[in-house]
Amino acid sequence: MASPRRCSPTAPDRECKLPPPSAPAGEYPPGKLSWGTLARALGRFRLSIPHTRLLATLDPLALDREPPLQLSPEKQQMPEKLIWGDQEPLSKIPFKILSGHEHAVSTCHFCVDDTKLLSGSHDCTVKLWDAVDGSVVRNFEHRPKAPVVECSITADSSRVIAASYDKTVRAWDLETGKLLWKVRYDTFIVSCKFSPDGKYVVSGFDVDHGICIMDAENITTVSVIKDHHTRTITSCCFDPDSQRVASVSLDRCIKIWDVTSQATLLTITKAHSNAISNCCFTFSGHFLCTSSWDKNLKIWNVHTGEFRNRGACVTLMQGHEGSVSSCHFARDSSFLISGGFDRTVAIWDVAEGYRKLSLKGHNDWVMDVAISNNKKWILSASKDTTMRLWNIEEIDQIPLVIKYKKAMGLKVKQCERCDRPFSIFKSDTSSEVFTQCVFCRIDTRGLPAETSSSSSSERENLPRLPPRGSQDD
Repeated sequence: MASPRRCSPTAPDRECKLPPPSAPAGEYPPGKLSWGTLARALGRFRLSIPHTRLLATLDPLALDREPPLQLSPEKQQMPEKLIWGDQEPLSKIPFKILSGHEHAVSTCHFCVDDTKLLSGSHDCTVKLWDAVDGSVVRNFEHRPKAPVVECSITADSSRVIAASYDKTVRAWDLETGKLLWKVRYDTFIVSCKFSPDGKYVVSGFDVDHGICIMDAENITTVSVIKDHHTRTITSCCFDPDSQRVASVSLDRCIKIWDVTSQATLLTITKAHSNAISNCCFTFSGHFLCTSSWDKNLKIWNVHTGEFRNRGACVTLMQGHEGSVSSCHFARDSSFLISGGFDRTVAIWDVAEGYRKLSLKGHNDWVMDVAISNNKKWILSASKDTTMRLWNIEEIDQIPLVIKYKKAMGLKVKQCERCDRPFSIFKSDTSSEVFTQCVFCRIDTRGLPAETSSSSSSERENLPRLPPRGSQDD
């Protein structure tokens, strides 16, 4: 396969064109294009409908109350300046609404030491925001000509990429806003991610069901894996070492590809009972979280050499009332957040697999979520054209969370293996006494028998999770 041409930095209107990863343009089976594109996100091509309610009047944690109807423009106007909102007495979760996009916000990130925010939208724009005052710092020029489906940023916040339905991936310098290069494919791109070391870009394809790994510096193709899945890929991402690529698909399958050996290391078929929408690694790279249209999330032990059969897995249930669209781990894996088509953001206690809190307020699907490096902030992007910035710094001290823990009868212990604090039920009558957190328990489950420190009886009688989560065989 011929390498794509590198674009001249001084001629941003020029573009590189990659060879088709599978069938030539114009030879796709009739009808396949429209189905693959439409099925990926339950109508993700649809642009946002006009608002019927003012977002400023919504209480993100008013769980049981219907939002007030929007008054006519003559009677009520949106506030000119963004202000911090406060929640009902038991919640106390401050938030800020970021308005600036004209259509669905499909992707969001923290960057520049959590002082800036990055977003991409179906209004064909990529924006850089100030996280302090919520203002738009930059609209990246030479923007895509079709909806932006995903953005990614290097770990050092120096470069930004965006994939669009115009079949391109564009890269910009974050500081100057200059377009660095543009690569055009012959098929729709539904996902794009930088590797943590910034050397590679992985793109996931719609119709071709494959992934492409590209050298981000030389703009050359490293690998094209055709028909990697049997249906449209919905998300792909690198592990923290930039050596493995995880991909998930409408075919309910998880695959791990090794960049060095150019081979598939792991395949998990029927990982969920419905399409898998997103995936993310923990910062150790040992575990992968997947979100699905089956309303659940699962955490998988995917560490090479420690995966047996379908592998050790924990299922996080009862967190969303509809399909789960996105997921993201905190940097130390102490908690996980997810966004759903039920318009909520769920915050999960990873140690014991239960939903700690649900953030409500968006007026349409939550399409993407992100966590700041200092774990004090959550960012959510929605089809309602806004983002919300939530301050969760004091989440464990708020009355609603304390009340919920007491109602569940939880007490805190310390993991004997990794020293991570974890919760167990005070009323648990199980004969097995848990001395390890859930990560160490599923890690132990995945080890071969000869290297596992647990007895065979302990492996057979896997720890039970609280009602909010269950162990999956």
